[in-house]
Amino acid sequence: MILGILKESHGENRVAMLPGEVSAAIKLGIEVIVEENAGGRAFAFDSDFVSVGASTGDRKKVIEKSDLLISVNPPVDDDITSFRKGQVICCVLNPVENREWIEKARIQGLTLLALDLVPRTTRAQSLDILSSMATVTGYRAVIHAASLLPRFFPMFMSAAGTIKPAKVLILGAGVAGLQALAISRKLGATVEVFDVRSAVKEEVKSLGGKFIEVEGAVEDTSAGGYAVEQTEEFKKKQQTMIQEHATTADVIIATAQIPGKKAPLLILKETVMKMKPGSVIIDTAASTGGNCELTQNGKIIEINGVTIVGKSDYPSDMPSDASKMFGSNIINLLKIIVDRESKLILNRDDEITSGIMAVSDGQYISARIKQLLNIQ
Repeated sequence: MILGILKESHGENRVAMLPGEVSAAIKLGIEVIVEENAGGRAFAFDSDFVSVGASTGDRKKVIEKSDLLISVNPPVDDDITSFRKGQVICCVLNPVENREWIEKARIQGLTLLALDLVPRTTRAQSLDILSSMATVTGYRAVIHAASLLPRFFPMFMSAAGTIKPAKVLILGAGVAGLQALAISRKLGATVEVFDVRSAVKEEVKSLGGKFIEVEGAVEDTSAGGYAVEQTEEFKKKQQTMIQEHATTADVIIATAQIPGKKAPLLILKETVMKMKPGSVIIDTAASTGGNCELTQNGKIIEINGVTIVGKSDYPSDMPSDASKMFGSNIINLLKIIVDRESKLILNRDDEITSGIMAVSDGQYISARIKQLLNIQ
């Protein structure tokens, strides 16, 4: 089997696999060809890939030669007809955002493996790319907030007096939120965490955070551990409670998202207007609408003395380690879909393979993608 690694479009600094992970793939008997300068923005150069046994080529050559193409983001800028029928593309698909391209790929006869559809099971944990990238997001969001906040995170006691620790409010206790909690506590801040899922309460407490609980949340065990849409009555209660805590916070890290839906609106304009001047809001849900009413995706704005950062692409700002984590997840996937003869085997009876297989043979396969795209 020949595996091709594509260069990402402008604005994305990661690469799907670094030389170390490419070497691991080659040890599985896989031939690897890398698009020229694919890893440059992640500080991995063509000579580094060649030194571990890969070859390099232009984009056309990589697409023509490869049985399996891997990228971080879907290659939506390419002419869909440049991919041949039966070719397999593996990436973070973002199904709702890229539904038109997915439909074109289905008609073209491609097989799409969506890394963001990995089942949340123990067996699939080692290839859960969303969790890996959320770890990066949680870390970078706090570091970014600390650099923008006009005061210290930790408490300081000196001859000049005592500096109180910063107060951080985290919205969403998924992987990104828990990582943000851990880093905030390491920097010495006091931290409060809000989430609609009561199951994460003990995790929050174990990391030194205070859990904010609003009674009446809807929880769905079939949602695979993700948050689900809440009732209007609950939304009003949660916004009231969040406003109460937000107005005393120095930093808000907003990470709450619902897969396939617009991010829940948790911070209203009126809340921002009541926050302390100098406060910082980091909205990592910006690309899906944002948790803050005033968020502008991809921009840093200041409203009434409050800095609001709309940024969902933190992993791209940390391309070396983010790419290493991404590539490690890919290697774990390859161990499932490549047999001992180094042949690509997509077994639909396997829960992981069927779970991530968005389309194949002209059909939508994954139950999750059918649900997200409302396909009967």
